[in-house]
Amino acid sequence: MESLSKPGGRLTGVLGLSRDVTAKRMAVLKEMLPKVRRVITFYNPGDAVARENAQTGRDAARQLGIQMVERPVSSVEKLRVALQELKRREVDAYFHTPSALVTSQAPLVIEAARTRKLPTMFHEQSLVAQGALASYGSDYYEIGRVSAKHVQRILAGSHPKDLPVENYDKLGLALNLRIARELGLAMPPSLILQADHKVE
Repeated sequence: MESLSKPGGRLTGVLGLSRDVTAKRMAVLKEMLPKVRRVITFYNPGDAVARENAQTGRDAARQLGIQMVERPVSSVEKLRVALQELKRREVDAYFHTPSALVTSQAPLVIEAARTRKLPTMFHEQSLVAQGALASYGSDYYEIGRVSAKHVQRILAGSHPKDLPVENYDKLGLALNLRIARELGLAMPPSLILQADHKVE
């Protein structure tokens, strides 16, 4: 690839300039739940990216005076068992550590958390519409929409080498106010005002 503006060759696409927002996500959780002391997270220890994300989450939690309870899971079955063993008052909230294995099972995590009346903080906005309490991060559907434009141009006859790689670095806060009511949480008005997406 020659450059992002002139990729050349047969490559182009969308570049997600993913800044690490784990600390910000933890800070938003603390703002939502000022009394939060212990959060639980699940991640696959065999996934190097997940291990790195867990370390970042651990550091962010420590700076805010929060204990992060880590449950390594190496398969979907182990995740299911860990969720079944989760006790209702064991922790104050669920904090998502991006991990391919756990993210693929997000609906399972959301349902287990709702059953135990646990607030959830995720990294991807669409999960809020599926029942998570909150997320701070990228909108993967929007990234997909931008990617689809490239596909459309190529199908219409453009060459990938002539299509600049598009940067996507937009972050946003999404809140599920219906879930907040279900959990008996009074969402801070300042966060409601900041939210890019709200589920009423």
